[in-house]
Amino acid sequence: MIGIFVLFVIVTAIVFGPIIYTTPIDKIDFSQSAIPPSWQHPFGTNALGQDQLARVLQGGRISLTVGITAMLVAIFLGTLIGAIAGFYGGFVDSILMRLTDLFLALPQLPLLLLIVYLFRDAIKAIAGPELGIFILVVLVIGGLNWMSVARLVRGNFLKLKEMEFVSAAKALGASPLRLIWVHILPNVFSVIIVAATLAVGNAIITESTLSFLGLGFPPDVPTWGRMLFDAQDYITSAPHMALFPGLAIFLTVLSINYIGDGLRDALDPKTK
Repeated sequence: MIGIFVLFVIVTAIVFGPIIYTTPIDKIDFSQSAIPPSWQHPFGTNALGQDQLARVLQGGRISLTVGITAMLVAIFLGTLIGAIAGFYGGFVDSILMRLTDLFLALPQLPLLLLIVYLFRDAIKAIAGPELGIFILVVLVIGGLNWMSVARLVRGNFLKLKEMEFVSAAKALGASPLRLIWVHILPNVFSVIIVAATLAVGNAIITESTLSFLGLGFPPDVPTWGRMLFDAQDYITSAPHMALFPGLAIFLTVLSINYIGDGLRDALDPKTK
């Protein structure tokens, strides 16, 4: 419940905050460079004199959008592969699980950095600097985080397809597609929901890592990770530049993980 409350406050702030707090995110004023928090600038300013609160609120929109969209990609791929592997079994299951093992064995962060570095210029030319990087980051993060979901869904499908209600549906002539979508998949939703909440936090951390390493969004797009990257040279002289975006990442991911843990306990029939 605390996680839900904290996440609600953060989401409300980043959705409605820029409407109420109308200070521009890109206004440069070197006379106000790296000043500490004050009434005029509640979160202080960065090295260019830009308001940190406005940038944290705007950056939250981007970071959460990336997290949610990447989660949808990961959940879609994981559910699809896990459902097919668990329902059909045999050779199909063996091939898909070996593919899952292959992806699990890959070093994710180096591979992530390599893919973004190789393809960012090409996709920027196609879709523009901001939309292109958004698409690339979402697809790469989602495409490298579906494996745990696939294993969870496969395990539940293997268990559920042997139960009596599935046998009864087969006896009534239900097609494999109907068995998957109507009879088995709804019983796996609780597992998928828990995995989805945890995947959002993981995606936010991964996007922040990319931005911090300079391979995320363009420098003029304020994401929480990019703000940490810009603050790394001012940790001792202006610690507030790193404190507030870091705190935003910490509280958001922690609250999402708490929500995921709570949902797992609430949806687990063994705890009742």
